[in-house]
Amino acid sequence: MSLLNIFPQLLMGMPNSGELMILLLIIIVLFGGKKIPELARGLGKGIREFNDAKDGIKNEIESGLKEKDNTPKN
Repeated sequence: MSLLNIFPQLLMGMPNSGELMILLLIIIVLFGGKKIPELARGLGKGIREFNDAKDGIKNEIESGLKEKDNTPKN
């Protein structure tokens, strides 16, 4: 028995290849060929900044846990 027979709503929201081609065409028409690299660069920069912030918070939490473990207990 297929998973899609049990949960047909899994297919909702998943574009097929024809829909992706139409989306790509609309994006090119709206933004033009020269703006797409700038948009991609901005998106990449935003993702990079998000990951750096996420890693910074993770490092702060880990260093705080290490300091807590190293403190003398009374």
